[in-house]
Amino acid sequence: MVVTGRLVAVAAAAATVVMLLVPSWIGVSAATAMILVLAGADRLLAARADQVALHRPELSVLRLGAGTEVELAVTNTGPRTLRGLVWDDWPASAHATEREHRITVPVSGRIRLYTTLTPGYRGDRAAGPVTLRLFGPLGLAGHQFRRTVPARVRALPPFRSERLLAAKVQRLQHLEGRNLADRRGPGTEFDSFREYVPGDDVRTIDWRATARANDVLVRTWRPERNRQVLMLLDTGRISAGRVGEGTRLETAIEAALLLGSLAAAGGDMVGLLAYDRAVRAEVRIGVGRGIQPKLMHALAGVTPALVDTDAEGSVRAAIQRVRRRSLIVWFTSLDGAAVTENLVPVLPVLAERHRVLIVSVTDPDIAASATERGDLRGLYRAAAAESRIAEQAVLQEKLRRMGIAVVAAAGADLPAALADEYLELKQSGAL
Repeated sequence: MVVTGRLVAVAAAAATVVMLLVPSWIGVSAATAMILVLAGADRLLAARADQVALHRPELSVLRLGAGTEVELAVTNTGPRTLRGLVWDDWPASAHATEREHRITVPVSGRIRLYTTLTPGYRGDRAAGPVTLRLFGPLGLAGHQFRRTVPARVRALPPFRSERLLAAKVQRLQHLEGRNLADRRGPGTEFDSFREYVPGDDVRTIDWRATARANDVLVRTWRPERNRQVLMLLDTGRISAGRVGEGTRLETAIEAALLLGSLAAAGGDMVGLLAYDRAVRAEVRIGVGRGIQPKLMHALAGVTPALVDTDAEGSVRAAIQRVRRRSLIVWFTSLDGAAVTENLVPVLPVLAERHRVLIVSVTDPDIAASATERGDLRGLYRAAAAESRIAEQAVLQEKLRRMGIAVVAAAGADLPAALADEYLELKQSGAL
């Protein structure tokens, strides 16, 4: 049983009357009995807990940084009007506002309450219990109970680089319409015939088609389609490193979303595998249509694991999932001797079967430190930064000699750099 401030006010008024009119124990006892009777009657006239039905959507989706309103429907299934307060509980990380609601629901009525959520990081948050405090018609007393109403809110990656997607897709469409007769590299796909113009490579002339026509015809080629692209995300402890305002993993997710959306627009089949010592998230390679929502939902709850990544296990998992020659885009770091010892030995096995592209996030603070030489402390920092940059350059050159392409850029520039590299591979028929 719960009481309200109104009952306290009634008790204070009754005490004042007793003190002025009947200042005795009889008056106090009578006033007390009257207050208890009113409170008990008000409690009995309040709606019962089993006469309240609660419902809300099981899953609400939003992008990180945005807000959403989660609906809670309250239905009165009893013969009495519902009067009271509703408290919608959510975890602190959901940053819920407007959680307390005062309600009055008539018989057989239904109202909808809204709580605004603005999660602070990616992933799912489960709703807490809903607390209801129902009062009687006098508003003096009532009862309180809790009800579990399952619900989740999922914060997807923000995908800020989506603003670049339209321009990249337009460039891809322009690329597909270009004359690629002088780029007849292996792996390109035949598109159509056109008339020969001076300057065309004579090796592209199709003599059979020319014999059937009145003009000399040449074959045109278009970028490859229906290729498989598997994005492999390293979710080990190195992905937790801070780069700018976020982590390496956050930047890798941004780049992976842009690449996946672009590859799907280019007619390729896209897949995703997040791995450290076990599979953390997976999107099976399939048709590219609708790949962006699948990637965003799969990556919503992926966080760095504080373990060293099993590079051999990553390679095995990738090989098991792609049978024919594909493009493997491995998001990892090229920092540290441990990575060199674990990553470099297993890459030839993967490169023998697939086209491999290593994507690494560089720290802009290191490049900035290499230019700060105003004092002795800055000079030592610059020397350390230069050493780090030289070490990464040596490793990248070593990978390129192994036939493995490398894309390394600062956090904000990485998605665009990776998209441009994909377009270059698409144009040259290297997929």
